[in-house]
Amino acid sequence: MKTCAAVPHSPAHRSELLITLFVEHRKALTAYAERLLGDHHLAEDIAQEALIRAWPHTDRLYSTEGSIRGWLLKVTRNLVIDRLRSASVRYETIGSDSHEMTQRDHTDAVLASVESARLLRLLSHEHREVLVHTYLCGRTVQETAGILGVPAGTVKSRQHYALSKLRSRTRAGAL
Repeated sequence: MKTCAAVPHSPAHRSELLITLFVEHRKALTAYAERLLGDHHLAEDIAQEALIRAWPHTDRLYSTEGSIRGWLLKVTRNLVIDRLRSASVRYETIGSDSHEMTQRDHTDAVLASVESARLLRLLSHEHREVLVHTYLCGRTVQETAGILGVPAGTVKSRQHYALSKLRSRTRAGAL
């Protein structure tokens, strides 16, 4: 194993140290991460990330008396913990057992909106306008009357006749 005092601090030297780290420790880091995670591919990613994090510290790692593998295993463990925590926050599952998430079938909602649009086209402009303001926009009769410039009684009347026509059309379509 080389020390930093023996070789000048050059980019080639740092690359050589990183290659040495990779060759000597990659398998152990991957095995350790896989034991913690239960997923080989994710363990490889974690081991690679640990080695990447060692890159800026190669000179210091090889020049001190501490254990290089111990430092790398600690970094690997911290990366695994970070991964598991972040996954639990996002409600993801970690590991090879993937459970498909079922998505709600919204076909009925799409069909209902198409049918509603078709029915609204059958109404007169005045009746449709009142329904859009009162039901789709959630406005009160008074607000709708102010926007349309008609009395509140007219809004109520148009709303009544529009809904009556829609009911008769939907009943006729259901038969």
